Amino acid sequence: MRSVVAGCAALFAVTTHAQDAPAMCASLATSLKLNDTIVTSSNPVTSGQFMPPDGQASQEDLPAFCRVELTIAPTADSNIKTEVWLPIASWNGKFLAVGNGAWAGSIQYRALANGVRRGYATASTDTGHTGSDASFAIGNPEKLIDFGYRAVHQMAVQGKATVDAFYSTAPDYSYFDGCSGGGRMSFMEAQRYPDDFDAIIAGAPGYDRTDVAFQTLGMIQATHETPESFLEREDLELIHNAAMQMCDARDGLEDRLISDPVACDFDPGVLQCKNGEMGACLSEPQVTAARKIYSTITDPRTGEVLTAGMEPGSELFWERVAAREPHQMYISLFQHVLFPDEDFDYRDLSVVEHLDYARDVDGGVFAATSADLEPFISRGGRLLIYHGWADQNIPPVGSIDYYEQVVDTLGKTRTEEGVRLYMVPGMGHCGGGHGPNEFDMLSVLEQWREKGQRPEAVHATQRENGRIVRTRPLCPYPQVAQYNGTGSIDEAENFTCAAP
Repeated sequence: MRSVVAGCAALFAVTTHAQDAPAMCASLATSLKLNDTIVTSSNPVTSGQFMPPDGQASQEDLPAFCRVELTIAPTADSNIKTEVWLPIASWNGKFLAVGNGAWAGSIQYRALANGVRRGYATASTDTGHTGSDASFAIGNPEKLIDFGYRAVHQMAVQGKATVDAFYSTAPDYSYFDGCSGGGRMSFMEAQRYPDDFDAIIAGAPGYDRTDVAFQTLGMIQATHETPESFLEREDLELIHNAAMQMCDARDGLEDRLISDPVACDFDPGVLQCKNGEMGACLSEPQVTAARKIYSTITDPRTGEVLTAGMEPGSELFWERVAAREPHQMYISLFQHVLFPDEDFDYRDLSVVEHLDYARDVDGGVFAATSADLEPFISRGGRLLIYHGWADQNIPPVGSIDYYEQVVDTLGKTRTEEGVRLYMVPGMGHCGGGHGPNEFDMLSVLEQWREKGQRPEAVHATQRENGRIVRTRPLCPYPQVAQYNGTGSIDEAENFTCAAP
């Protein structure tokens, strides 16, 4: 009944507004009153295209919408830029907020455009600063909190209020969709502000950024331990091919995908050069470096596991984080937040020397680690998590660890009611890779939250040069896609989700 009544109200509101949309949109600049918020501008966009003011790519084929720019300041040091795009004649009655990667620092115009094309009133925030590193945090603790969690909460509150003001009705459902740093935002919202959204997508969630920094920067430490430790592109290809040769067929198919990398005990030592061998082999320092990249990171003082390492099948992505320069997001964490010291060198990073201090400075601003999702689930909240097995930025086993912590906290039945996890074979960080990596999680989330259809297999597609070359079902953890024994292995209908 809720969706029918609200849907009719939304349709009536949209039809009424469409008759005089430009004037009503422009009037929001003076009529819209929000707490701790200035309406910077409110303008109709009816040309079908939008050129972002910051150099991002032009967005085309857009429905007519009202662009509202907000500046939100919950503290004297806050300056949270937020945009809300409101479809004029095609609103679906729903609100969608989108997340940012890394250190954020910009409005996500592509995601805004995708949202309004689907009929959503869509919001994005720069999280309170501009720029792609954490230098904004130096001397600005309130801005750091804005980035950590407050800005997204404010975007949700003020964004939904803007929707209500424009359409004269509240959104029927409110959703959040983010990957990587946006996945961390997703976890923050579910844990800290369970009333903000009805359902949330968390892709490759970097929910424990401080601990994972030791693993990611440890990768480049490993490849720079000595000049002989470095892994060139051809070395990574050698390791990848060896891992595939050992692990690919364990699921019964030779398809260049490892369905369950955790079950693969690949050791790069099988590639070590012997008796003066040259060419297609690794030196001892290179083997040592590769082993460290695969290894779990632990605190040697206590044995506590900080984070898992990379998984077999991810090797072709390692050069993005273990090449000549350290991962910018993680080194910025130490240079601009935890110490701060612009001259901090990744080579000096040590779990023994720096972990306790780093966690103390973090203080939960970045870490969204609570497994108690009961307040979120009890009000009907749904959390859909996905993670690529070949992710090079955020160890994929971290998502499994979190899911299992939720099971331990809430029980299996309650967890399955409100949380779903999908591990994606062959996919890198938030997309790409050598397996099916295109899927529509938002539609899956809608069906789950609005119609009670608990998601099972999710259809995923792989394209090469614009052509579909493979489809597969993504399965809810711990299930994996198993071949039925007949038909093409490149067609999803020939697979069934089952326990490994």
